[in-house]
Amino acid sequence: MLLPEAEIYPELLRKQLNELPYFRAFLRAIEARFYQGLELAEPVFDLGAGDGHFAARTFQKKIEVGFDPAFVSLQEAQNYEAYNLLVNGLGDRIPCADASFATVISNSVLEHIPDVDAVLREANRILKTGGTLIITVPNSNFTQNLSVALFLDRLGWKSAARAYRTFFNKISRHYHPDDAAIWRRRLEQAGFVIKKEWNYFSPRSLKLLEWGHYFGLPNWFHKKVFGRWILFPDFWFVKRRYRWLYRYYREDPAATDGAYTFLLAQKS
Repeated sequence: MLLPEAEIYPELLRKQLNELPYFRAFLRAIEARFYQGLELAEPVFDLGAGDGHFAARTFQKKIEVGFDPAFVSLQEAQNYEAYNLLVNGLGDRIPCADASFATVISNSVLEHIPDVDAVLREANRILKTGGTLIITVPNSNFTQNLSVALFLDRLGWKSAARAYRTFFNKISRHYHPDDAAIWRRRLEQAGFVIKKEWNYFSPRSLKLLEWGHYFGLPNWFHKKVFGRWILFPDFWFVKRRYRWLYRYYREDPAATDGAYTFLLAQKS
């Protein structure tokens, strides 16, 4: 089903494509759309701010605190000016007082953390009672629906399919591409009550992301050498990619077999 034009925020996709490899831009633009309909009570804490790009291109206002364990990433985040304060540290030992924030967001971050339960407990600690936690994470559909693995399954090469799934999660730095039910249980054990939840990013969209990791190798080279993923923003091939991706972007992102899960929870 295609969404009405008024609900798709095409500028989000356009901005992302001018600055990121197409597969990452596509996913981040869809996630950015979700936040357009949410009011984030302040102060807001971004758990896993990274280089600051997502916050800069998603939110109209500065976020109070951007937090990340990678100091190099936070140095990049300074250039985007999306945060009032940037803090370097580990997620299981956040240097903030109890009940300091009304909202904690963590966009595609928690799956990369081995001891994710300790981080969720810290997120609960720094939130005020009744405060909101918003996370996006890959779920088990991510691993199951990888196109190369499905092809190997059809050939009967089950061991090769398992090896490819393990390989792709490794290059994606995924420790927890877990079933949505496991993520719900983690949040509940950390002291949260689930208020909203849906899966997104259909198998067709996942295929774009999967193959984008390989076709996007020139972007990786550009980033390493020139410090930019995209050397020529608004150039003809970027616009062509926009027209190509737009039909996928217009699809209703909510899908039961979606590879990612959006969860909005409240501190009880």
